[in-house]
Amino acid sequence: MPPSLPSSLLEPGPGPGRGVALVRRPSHRLAEGLVTYVERRSVDIDLAVRQHEAYAAALAGCGWRVCHVAPADACPDSVFVEDTVVVCGDLAVLTRPGAAQRRPELAGAEEAVRRAGLRVVRIEEPGTLDGGDVLQVGDIAYVGRGGRTNAEGVRQLRRHLAAEGRAVVAVPLGRVLHLKSAVTALPDGTVLTWPGLVDTGVFPAVRTVPEEPGCHVVPLGDDRVLIAASAPRTAAVLDDLGFRPVVVDIGEFEKLEGCVTCLSVLVPAG
Repeated sequence: MPPSLPSSLLEPGPGPGRGVALVRRPSHRLAEGLVTYVERRSVDIDLAVRQHEAYAAALAGCGWRVCHVAPADACPDSVFVEDTVVVCGDLAVLTRPGAAQRRPELAGAEEAVRRAGLRVVRIEEPGTLDGGDVLQVGDIAYVGRGGRTNAEGVRQLRRHLAAEGRAVVAVPLGRVLHLKSAVTALPDGTVLTWPGLVDTGVFPAVRTVPEEPGCHVVPLGDDRVLIAASAPRTAAVLDDLGFRPVVVDIGEFEKLEGCVTCLSVLVPAG
């Protein structure tokens, strides 16, 4: 079993800061995690734990109160906490992951969002939805329709978010795990993409990045943007555009089709 995270990160710090960042420590079975479009490679669990600690520290360093979802050590993919819940304002939509073996991860996620004071609704059978398929840009939630999210999941999410004043736009996926494996958005709403992964015609503003991991970013507030160390040229481009890249090494998680988005759920303050 991996060692616990530093005590300074186990509980939220004083004051609201930017909000709460939910993370979940890697399972000791991480190496058994699902892979769909990549070849399975060996995963160094100890290194993965260190990378996860550094990831959490980067969030804390940008003003987020890092809170840990209850461990789910029996679930290899549980570190990818984003897939379990979609947060929209003070509403948390508990998902129903397309991979049935991931559904036991939901109990801890529900406990965490209730502790954060969010209202809770859920995707019900026969709907399936992975949080990694939901990209929120302004008042629009783009939802990847692919192997993990089905049409009924899209319909249910549309009903839940309509009450919050959000529109849902479905985006058909090809050979890509999640929508946010292919596109994410900068703070100004520009969508970053890598050619050939998804049809970007539904997005109003698109920028192609120079390397595939560069299309994965997490806005952290102001001009800070979380990005993987595997995308140095994209980080340089973002810096030149006036953003401040916050670079983290998540190489062990990338072996399992993970990216910077799927290791946390951000719950903004207020």
